[in-house]
Amino acid sequence: MLALRLTRGAHLAVHLRRLLVAAASAGTGFLLLCSLGHAMNHPDEPGTSALRLVWCAVPVAATAYLAVAVARTDPATRPRPGLSAIGLGPGRLMAVSAATTALSGALGSLLALLLFLHLRGDPAGTPFDGAAADALAPGRSLPLPAALTLLALVPVTASAASALALRPREPRPARDRAARGYGRFGAYGPGAARETFGAYGRFGARLNRAPSPTAAATDAPAPTDDAQPASSRSVPGGAPHPAASADGAPQTPDAPDDHPGARGGSGTLPWGIAVLAAGLAVETYASRATAPTSDAPAAGVLVGWSLATVGLALAGPGLTHLCGRLLQAVRPGALRLLAGRVLMEEASRIGRPLGVVCAVASAAYAAAALYDADGGSFGPLRTLGALLVAGCAVATLLTAAVEAKHARADTTATLLRLGAPPVMLRSAAALRACALLAVFGPLTLIVAELAALPLTR
Repeated sequence: MLALRLTRGAHLAVHLRRLLVAAASAGTGFLLLCSLGHAMNHPDEPGTSALRLVWCAVPVAATAYLAVAVARTDPATRPRPGLSAIGLGPGRLMAVSAATTALSGALGSLLALLLFLHLRGDPAGTPFDGAAADALAPGRSLPLPAALTLLALVPVTASAASALALRPREPRPARDRAARGYGRFGAYGPGAARETFGAYGRFGARLNRAPSPTAAATDAPAPTDDAQPASSRSVPGGAPHPAASADGAPQTPDAPDDHPGARGGSGTLPWGIAVLAAGLAVETYASRATAPTSDAPAAGVLVGWSLATVGLALAGPGLTHLCGRLLQAVRPGALRLLAGRVLMEEASRIGRPLGVVCAVASAAYAAAALYDADGGSFGPLRTLGALLVAGCAVATLLTAAVEAKHARADTTATLLRLGAPPVMLRSAAALRACALLAVFGPLTLIVAELAALPLTR
């Protein structure tokens, strides 16, 4: 009931995004029912029917990916102060978001079932001049349990993915990144402060040694007004002593930042390249190891493209972070500095959708090259599946861009209040888009050529 009330009171843009999820669920459910109809109409070809059902996993994954992106941008399920007192903590809000996603998916599945039953009743009225009538099995009775099981697959998958992505997480303890001090020769453990060369043997160097923490806690003198602050104390070598933190570790001014956008997901870039290379190798091996007329190459191509998509999704944040660094190279002005900083901050948010769009475009190019080489027709159901996957990828990228814009709304308002012209902010956005296109465009073409090369031989 709470999910229904939040759905009714949502903004128009939120309703449009939920309708996108429902439309994607309807298209995916229709493809699943068409695979069931093909299996009913061709009982002597179980391998082909199973292969059609396996390929339906791609639009199912694309729909779940879009549902997760829409659930993250839903303002009604964001944790707010005071909601835990009335029983709406992070876990309850996660359940509400999962229920809302399940409602959108169930609506799409219901529309797919109605459309499928309508087309089965009038096979001549199917689109594309009845070209898809073979997958509807109009002369056979539809097994209702199998149809309902296939239709429940999309809402359950999308709801589970949303719940997994929005689950409450425990705060991670901050890692101790304090640099190790260079003590005297033979010193054990990290030194408390840096010592210059020869400071240990200097006359009077060990007369004013700092007491141990236990001794300082037992017989510490009362503070006076002329007490010297800890940040201005000096060691015997003449270097200032850094101020200690709460746990006794010295605070260094050049310590790395613990902000989430400091690294921007660049640590996943090598893993992404490795998984991408593995996916291309699997695709090449599968296309060479089996005859082109069998079903095994298609399954191998699916596995290879899936690995390549995962690799590009892992490499996307690192490449976006690299774009931000390149924009700030070689004496950047205010415009390039602003565009580069924003890209580095948003690398983990928009990098993965960019990698997925790159993978979908590469797969579309490879599939078009394969069908041009074979001389066969793409077919209406394959066209529907391709449009569905591409639409989900682009919609997820646009949703992530809207989420990033809302996340930096306070920063934009601060810049405008400080006197930054709006033209500069629009120019920075255009510069970010050009930088991303300059990096991901050639990468898409390279991956597409490598993916199409073993298929066209």
